[in-house]
Order: sequence, then C-alpha cells, then structure tokens
Amino acid sequence: MRFILIDKITELKLGESITTTKNLSIAEEYLADHFPGFAVMPGVLMLEAMTQSAAWLIRLTDDFADSIISLKEARNVKYNHFVQPGETLTLKITILGRKPKETKVKAEGFLGDLPALSAKLTLSHHNVSDVFPGMAWKDADVVKELRRCYESVIRHEFESPIDSQSVPE
Repeated sequence: MRFILIDKITELKLGESITTTKNLSIAEEYLADHFPGFAVMPGVLMLEAMTQSAAWLIRLTDDFADSIISLKEARNVKYNHFVQPGETLTLKITILGRKPKETKVKAEGFLGDLPALSAKLTLSHHNVSDVFPGMAWKDADVVKELRRCYESVIRHEFESPIDSQSVPE
C-alpha cells in the first residue's frame, strides 16, 4: 500500500461491519497538488479509504486467510462533500454478501453526521499461491506485514479479535 488511509478502527463486528476513521492532515503529501489553495482529499483516495476499510473487515473476519484483497467493482459511487485538512472522515462498511473469494459491501463515509460519500463495492480476495503454488512464502510475508501494520498502526479503541501474540516478531 502506498498510502495507508485508515488511522484507526473504532468498531468491528466480525463478519458484519467495521467503522474506521481517517484524520486528514495538511501534511498528507498529495494535498500539495490537490488543489493548490483549496486542499481536499482526492475522490479516488476517498474510495480507496473505503476499499481499505472493507479489506480490513475481510482480513479480520477470515483471520488473514488471503494475502491479496483488491477492489473488483465500485457501483453507485456518490460524492457529497469535500474532505479538507483538519476533518475526520468516518467510514462505515457493512457486508451485503459473500461468495468464495468475493465479498460485496455497502460503504458509507461521513463528516460528523453529514454524508460525504457512498458506494457499493465488490472486493476480490485470494492468495498468490492459488495460481503459483511455489509462491506460498510470498503470501506468508504479506500476511506477516499486514498483521504487523494492524497491530502497530490501525488497531485502537476496541478489543482486538487477534491475540497480540499471533503477530510474528
């Protein structure tokens, strides 16, 4: 991930929903160009923050079973408000349905009580070793790094569903 767009998980119901936050800071490097004199979070990064939130819900629900989770489809994406430095974007993701290797979610973003964006997302999840069995080591490396990221950066304010001893040293 080039940008980690989730600062913390504030609520988690495994297999059901997740609530996350992104505190937009003027220090975010992409704000220098978007837009000079009127800094706002780019819409594509707002969508990416929703995707990352949904990916954490899938990872935590499935105990990191898949190393790769990616956006397959975004439908009915609606942007209602700009997100500016100093504001907190709260993202609420709810699972609508699951199939093997695919999850559909309802994603909503808020600035306080104001709707900022919404979408229906489909995420694909798999392992590199599903196609290249000799690459199982890569899946293990990716999962190890994701667990470390979760434990050190994102997990806050709720009881973790993952025992902290499960994070490799």
